[in-house]
Amino acid sequence: MIYLSSFRFPSWDDEYKFRLDIVKRTCYNTMYPFFVLSRRALSQLCFDDVTILYGGNGSGKTTALNVIAEKLNLLRGTLYNRSSFFGEYLNMCRYCRERPIPPHSAVITSDDVFSYMLDIRAVNDGVDLRREELFEEYNRSKRELSAVRSLEDYERLKNIVDSRRLTQSKYVKSRLGENIKERSNGESAYFYFTQKLRDGGLYLLDEPENSLAPDLQLKLRDYLCDCVRFFGCQLIIATHSPFILSIRGARIYDLDDEPVSVKKWTELKNVREYYEFFKAHGKEFEK
Repeated sequence: MIYLSSFRFPSWDDEYKFRLDIVKRTCYNTMYPFFVLSRRALSQLCFDDVTILYGGNGSGKTTALNVIAEKLNLLRGTLYNRSSFFGEYLNMCRYCRERPIPPHSAVITSDDVFSYMLDIRAVNDGVDLRREELFEEYNRSKRELSAVRSLEDYERLKNIVDSRRLTQSKYVKSRLGENIKERSNGESAYFYFTQKLRDGGLYLLDEPENSLAPDLQLKLRDYLCDCVRFFGCQLIIATHSPFILSIRGARIYDLDDEPVSVKKWTELKNVREYYEFFKAHGKEFEK
């Protein structure tokens, strides 16, 4: 499902004219995001069901996602880098839609995922504290069993009976519920994406592979493909993960090229480096 069909950024000439005007009327320390994308001769992106922005650090892929997200007023979790010129840059951008963009569409960054995992850690700190309290309650209930003479304190008696019937771990878990700490950081990050991507939305994902081991990156790739194929989502992804880059049918922009070009994932530099490395060590895998 395609919601956003294209997005146009200001050209180098447009940005230079703006800069000359700014010099006349004010002082400035940075003009970000001016001259980040235009120096790569990136003036327009055309989108497919899945569009990937590939490039190294400083290539501008995250900047492009942030600009698109702000221009479209997409939902956002964490703050991002923007200067006093960001609004004026957005005014110079244009986009075309193929259909209305769903209101639950969002940009999801690695900072959102890290923030979520920190929230889990904070919750689990409280969970750990509660667990210790329950252990103490369990042991205390066993010690006090002989002191019970009536049913007046039902809850106290119930705890004591349970302490006899259950093992310590079952006793604690029955009162504590499922502990979200049972997931690893990578599993929590993967779970975050499965909860955030809803049916029929436009989603901008900034390096979703962060915190994910290779097996989970493959699992996420397959999940993203399902979101597009079965649930009407459109995805724009900034990544350099070969696993995410291998999404079948994705339109891939190489932001390391000047000018930016569309390539197959097998033509990208870091993918080729992986390929050459494993090919050189192929015999070691055959032993």
